[in-house]
Amino acid sequence: MFRFCIMLTSAALLVAGFMISGAAGAAPRVVGGDQGWYTVHCNQDGATVYFDTDYKGQTQAGELNVPVYSTGTPYKTFTVSKEGYSPFTDTLPVVPSKGEAIDLYATLNPVVPTTPAMIGGEQAWFTVHCNVNGAQVSFDGDVKGLITQGTLTVPVYTTGTPYRTYSVWMNGYVPYTATIEQYPAKGQTIDLYATLNPVSPTTVPPTAPPTTKSPVSAITVLVGLGVGGIAAIFAAVKKN
Repeated sequence: MFRFCIMLTSAALLVAGFMISGAAGAAPRVVGGDQGWYTVHCNQDGATVYFDTDYKGQTQAGELNVPVYSTGTPYKTFTVSKEGYSPFTDTLPVVPSKGEAIDLYATLNPVVPTTPAMIGGEQAWFTVHCNVNGAQVSFDGDVKGLITQGTLTVPVYTTGTPYRTYSVWMNGYVPYTATIEQYPAKGQTIDLYATLNPVSPTTVPPTAPPTTKSPVSAITVLVGLGVGGIAAIFAAVKKN
């Protein structure tokens, strides 16, 4: 009986030891979960990166690595911005698992400067299309420019005196003139078209060859007069 009690006590101590050992060996869990990464790729260095509204850093050598917790609250969007460029915003895909890296791509485009409003009214445009580059365009006789790569864009005032006709001209081609039937509203562009045809060369009727008459030489005239005179003399002698 005494031996049984000793064995039972030993077993209890052994189980307790295993439990204590297991509790001591368990690594403390990092708050938020295991770590993964997003790698943000951008065509501009020094661009600022935000995940939702949290600042994450700036791109260097074309990228920025952003660590995240795989079991934490996931971000929904990322934004990349830089002065002088239009901001880029996109949704985030799945959250990376432990040790995983997910690539994100952002392309920043330069901000297009706003065209200042023309003095005299709101601005609109005509785009003249022509099949001949270098052709000159005029509106009611006002030269507006030359056709380049098939077009010329002409700004106009919507509140100004409207043009009535447009003409397109190029040396060696028949000039083209047409009426402007519709005027653009503010911010609108209206297309105009002109097709130039080469000038046909004037056909010159063939000239008839001149009639060539054989000239009568002076010798022939003299011989004829001499023969006639001799004949007249013989006739007079014969009568006598």
